[in-house]
Amino acid sequence: MWDVVVVGAGPAGASAAYAAAVTGRRVLLLEKAELPRYKTCGGGIIGPSRDALPPGFELPLRDRVHAVTFSLNGRFARTRRAKRMLFGLVNRPDFDARIVEHARKAGAELRTGATVARVEQHGPAVPDRRTVAVVLADGETVLARAVVGADGSASRIGAHVGVKLDQVDLGLEAEIPVPPPVAEDWAGRILIDWGPLPGSYGWVFPKGDTLTVGVIAHRGEGAATKRYMDDFVARLGLAGFEPSLSSGHLTRCRTDDSPLSRGRVVVCGDAAGLLEPWTREGISFALRSGRLAGEWAVRIAEAHDAVDARRQALNYAFAIKAGLGVEMAVGRRMLGFFARRPGLLHAVVTGWRPAWRAFTDVTRGTSTLGGMVRNSALARRAVEALDRREAAERPVPEEEQPLPGPEAERPEADRGVRQGE
Repeated sequence: MWDVVVVGAGPAGASAAYAAAVTGRRVLLLEKAELPRYKTCGGGIIGPSRDALPPGFELPLRDRVHAVTFSLNGRFARTRRAKRMLFGLVNRPDFDARIVEHARKAGAELRTGATVARVEQHGPAVPDRRTVAVVLADGETVLARAVVGADGSASRIGAHVGVKLDQVDLGLEAEIPVPPPVAEDWAGRILIDWGPLPGSYGWVFPKGDTLTVGVIAHRGEGAATKRYMDDFVARLGLAGFEPSLSSGHLTRCRTDDSPLSRGRVVVCGDAAGLLEPWTREGISFALRSGRLAGEWAVRIAEAHDAVDARRQALNYAFAIKAGLGVEMAVGRRMLGFFARRPGLLHAVVTGWRPAWRAFTDVTRGTSTLGGMVRNSALARRAVEALDRREAAERPVPEEEQPLPGPEAERPEADRGVRQGE
C-alpha cells in the first residue's frame, strides 16, 4: 500500500512526487516511457518555473536569453534587449530527468515502462473506501491512499476525473542542428513571430549548436499550420539544414468549471488542462500545480473518511484556482485580443516601454499576469479596455437582436422629419 502514487514523470508528476516524498510518505512514480525521453516543447524556463523547483536544483541550461526579436509574420522585426537574463533554455529530456532524480533522492520510487490502463475507486480491486486501485496495462494492480494524475494532455487519469477542455491547439516543432556561425548569431536571443493564423505564433529558441523552431495555432487548421511552419523555417534561412527531430503535439486548456479531483484522485499539469492560454506556456504551470498536488495528496492520503478526503481535494482546487486560474483568465483575454489585433499587440510590445517591462517582469518571475491585474491599476485598466473592445466587436446573435418596432417600420425620410420636430 503506497501513500501516494503519481502517474507520469514529466515536470508536473516529478514535482508532485518530490513534494509528497519530502514529507516522508511512501511515494511511487509511474512512467510509461523509458527516461530520458523527448517532449515537444520549447524548453523555456521562466521565473515562476525556476522558483517552483526543488531546493538546490541546478538548471541544465543550454542558453541564457538576454534579447527578444519580435516580428509580425516575418515583417516589422524589432529586437528588445535586457541587461539581466530574462530566462533560460533547456532540453526537456535533461530537465525532466533531473527533476525525477530529485524526487528519487527525496524518497520516491520510480518505475518506468509502466502504462496505466485505469484507476478504480470502487469494485473488487479496492479493499476499502480509503484506497485507490491503479490498474496497469499488464494487469498488475497498485494500491494507494491517494493518486496524482500527471500523465499529459491525453490523460487517462484526467478522463477518470472528468476534466473538461475548451481550447485545443496544435504545436509543430523541429530540432535543427546548425553550424557555429549560425549558432553564434542566435546565441542569447530568441525570436517570437506573431503568425498569419488567428492566435498563432512561431518561435526560435537557441540551445548551443541546435535551434528549437516551432509554431502553434488552433487545432483544426492543420494544413495551414504546416504551411506556416514550412514558410517560417524557409524565411529564417534554415530550410537547408536537416532537423534531427520533427514532432507535433496538442495542447489543451481546461474550462473554468472543469474538476480537478474525484474522490482520492487529483490531476495537475497538462492532465488537468493547466497552461497559459495565450502563449501556451506549460512548464511553470506543471511545476507549480504538481507541487500543490503532491502536498495536498499527502493530506488526502491521511484522510480517514470520504468527507475529509473531499475537503482536502477542494482545498487543492481552491489553491489552483486562486493562483493559476487567475493567470489563465487573463491569458484568455490576451489571446482573444491577440487573435483579433496581432498588429496592435506587436506595436505595443515593441514600442511601449510599460509593455516591455511587463514582459520582462513575467519572464523573470518578479510578477505574473494575474499578479499584475491584482496589483497594478494600469494593468487593470488595460484588461478592462480589452474586455470592452471584445464586447463591442462581438457579433450579437440573431436571437438576441431587438425586434423592429413602429419606429423602425416608418420610412427613413419620415423618421428624419419626426426626429427633427
